[in-house]
Amino acid sequence: MRRESREGRRGLDRLRRLIVLAACAPWLIAIAAAEPAFPTRPVRIMVPYGPGGVADVTMRLLAQKLGERLGQQFIIDNRPGAGGILAAKAAATAPPDGYTLVVSGNGMAISKSLFKSLPYDVLTDFTPVSITAFLELMLATRADGRIKSVRDVIAAAKADPGKLNFGTIAPGSTQNLSAELFRMQAGIDVALVTYRTTPDLVTALLRGDVDVGFDYYAGLNAALRENKLIALATTGDKRAPWTPDVPTVEQAGLPGYSVVSWNALAGPAGMPRDVVAVLNREINAALRLPDVQEKAHLFGLDARGTTPEEMGERMRSDIAKWAEVIERAGLAKQ
Repeated sequence: MRRESREGRRGLDRLRRLIVLAACAPWLIAIAAAEPAFPTRPVRIMVPYGPGGVADVTMRLLAQKLGERLGQQFIIDNRPGAGGILAAKAAATAPPDGYTLVVSGNGMAISKSLFKSLPYDVLTDFTPVSITAFLELMLATRADGRIKSVRDVIAAAKADPGKLNFGTIAPGSTQNLSAELFRMQAGIDVALVTYRTTPDLVTALLRGDVDVGFDYYAGLNAALRENKLIALATTGDKRAPWTPDVPTVEQAGLPGYSVVSWNALAGPAGMPRDVVAVLNREINAALRLPDVQEKAHLFGLDARGTTPEEMGERMRSDIAKWAEVIERAGLAKQ
């Protein structure tokens, strides 16, 4: 009797499991159907910079990880020139199927106000997918110079207006606008000198041609390691983990100052939501991988994803921020 009873209970348990599975089957089928067959062929990522730069190198690593996770190649297509317009235009006019993406970010937000006209609308001709990295700038000066802190910069500029020089790369770049924002918020009169490349800026700093340089950690790091330059501050909201001894500009004496640049991936307007969801999920997962994090930190990047909605909101916020700086600085539109 006991044996028959046990077998009876087992039979009832099996029957219950079958009933549960049968009840869940429509939901499981619906979930499977909602997941798109994407990608089924290679995906192209338009990069608006030449090979070898920080954005290119880190995007290649992300592309490799996405390819491994999704079983298709993610191909880097370098399209430098025209302030990123060439790459963005090519992406904006591609079919909105998820197979063409473009590196977007802070530079695209600036371009909205910097150019007289663009062959696309930054806000309406692209589908946000995810931010891929946040990056701060650094203020650096010659190690054997007279300036040792942000307070020294402000004090020297106020003591002798127009004599202090800030160095950056190209007019309208994030670096250049960050220097403009600094002098606006500090209320100081300084000359801004622009250079074609970061190595040119570093050379000018070492020669003493400019007093303070604004650029990213990756471009200044070699001279910092050799103790030829010193970092006065970083421009973010908190200290960077790769330079924990360097204060933020706000901590160092200029309240309210903050500049955090960012890179992202976007596609043409009208991309299917389920394709965006697949890309967003896999980008966020790939960015959390330890080797991606390690490589990103070497370049001074906070590799971190977002939702598409957060990316869109960041774009709108930065467009407004840099439009005001460009207008106040009186920069001529290109």
